[in-house]
Amino acid sequence: MTSSKTPNSLSGKRVSVSGADGFIGSHLVERLVENGAHVRAMVFYNSFGRRGWLDDCPDATLKKIEIVAGDIRDARQMRDFVSGTEYLFHLASLIAIPYSYQAVESYVETNIRGTMNLLEASREHKITRFVHTSTSEVYGSAQTTPMNEEHPLSAQSPYAATKIAADQLALSYYRSYDLSLTVLRPFNTYGPRQSSRAVIPTIISQIAAGKTEISLGALHPMRDFLFIDDTIDAFIQCATATDTGGEVIHIGSGKVISIGQLAALISRLMNRTVKVTEASERLRPKQSEVDRLLCDHAKASRLLNWHPCIGLESGLLKTIAWFSNPENLKLYAPDRYGI
Repeated sequence: MTSSKTPNSLSGKRVSVSGADGFIGSHLVERLVENGAHVRAMVFYNSFGRRGWLDDCPDATLKKIEIVAGDIRDARQMRDFVSGTEYLFHLASLIAIPYSYQAVESYVETNIRGTMNLLEASREHKITRFVHTSTSEVYGSAQTTPMNEEHPLSAQSPYAATKIAADQLALSYYRSYDLSLTVLRPFNTYGPRQSSRAVIPTIISQIAAGKTEISLGALHPMRDFLFIDDTIDAFIQCATATDTGGEVIHIGSGKVISIGQLAALISRLMNRTVKVTEASERLRPKQSEVDRLLCDHAKASRLLNWHPCIGLESGLLKTIAWFSNPENLKLYAPDRYGI
């Protein structure tokens, strides 16, 4: 995955990535290696020795990175992880909204306390730039559209509440301790390797598995989808741009589509006719559903010289091609709903 418009200014820099084993994190690590950065990648420790989606990266990439297995809830370990770092991309968090209804404390410990540990470590080691990953879920359903960075915050899930807290904590370190920090707030990123907890992999994997009737959650919500390559461009430009300290910056396509319309579009692109049903177990609690998200990315264009380049159909075709590979599809369980 390369982008001709992403600057190579991180070449030779010491860069650390928390959450490197995740969907966005693994793509970011690949791009950083391509750009010549010296990358230290943190993956969540497990007894199987698995490194999440980094295991999907080419061996040539893995040989160029330092992989650290750990847990951002461990403050001492985070000091060691950040030591020697010039740039830190913080992507490690619990993100599944349905699971946040069941395990609130774990979200508080990981998303808030874990972020604090990395902030403290970064303050101690005086890093050059801390890029903190936020989410459009912090807004709840849109009160006005398109949504700029001044839109009111409204947590409609425990996950969103912990991300608001983490974002504000990060900004407080900029204001209180002069930590060079930017909050990057992606809307709905999608692409190869994304977890089936997200709607696009859910749709594609069910269709690719041969289902003629697919189960989803609510079909009416409207979302702004951004392809992974555009998201990674923004992360790197966020780290290297000047005059972005203490800023919250949106990235999204600036276009909206309903989940029902999205399912119809994907089925058309896959040359399949399917019936789409709303499954009760996939529905959020009534007051927790976010009905509409639509990004205003004018600030990203102004401060980062960033704009989305890959349209929805083009991005979906790339994603469909990846999921249609049997070796990739077997990593998913289309017959099972996982929160």
